[in-house]
Amino acid sequence: MLDRDGFRPNVGIILLNQRSQVFWGKRIRTHSWQFPQGGIDRGENPEQAMYRELHEEVGLLPQHVSVLARTRDWLRYEVPDRFIRRDARGHYKGQKQIWFLLQLVGHDWDLNLRATDHPEFDAWRWNDYWVPLDVVVEFKRGVYEMALTELSRFVPRGDNRTDSRPDHRNRYLRGGLHQRDHAGSPGETGFHAPGEPFHAQIRPGASFELPPGATFEPDPQTSLGADPTIPKS
Repeated sequence: MLDRDGFRPNVGIILLNQRSQVFWGKRIRTHSWQFPQGGIDRGENPEQAMYRELHEEVGLLPQHVSVLARTRDWLRYEVPDRFIRRDARGHYKGQKQIWFLLQLVGHDWDLNLRATDHPEFDAWRWNDYWVPLDVVVEFKRGVYEMALTELSRFVPRGDNRTDSRPDHRNRYLRGGLHQRDHAGSPGETGFHAPGEPFHAQIRPGASFELPPGATFEPDPQTSLGADPTIPKS
């Protein structure tokens, strides 16, 4: 379903845990990371599509989350021709998205990457709010920055790095994260050298649950890659 300009209506989801960290998923069989997102089906409104995609991609139900905010208008990105199937070129241009900011009120173990027989992610992690956009496929980065920036004022302030000051935002969105920035972050996965065993670094006293069908990967910055096909979402 495309609009008159060739954009497919879509929703994006920024899911927060109790530390105001965001769900960060690795697309199945790729090295690119992203937030949950997906198309709006005919007859759906954005909120209905959001709840459907939330269940299909991460296994959560409406009772597991609270809606904190949504973007005021559509945010658009264009998809380069090389990522578009030949039969769609000329009329498909990209995605227009409404983004939702959600608070997880359930538990980590409520997440399930295998809720359907067509999973979108094969690994996940909790990440600081200002995610490293260099691991996102390039043509989505502008929309991610706009969504994160617009919704940042609705993020509950806790002990995590959710500062919305411009210098802090630029540091994470444009500069990427560095190893020293992650050391000791609560609930974060650790860093490892290629070929060495990977060990999660968990702050003493912090809980650590692995949802069904999920695995934790090394920090995504160490394995960059572009999405080889036009994404469903």
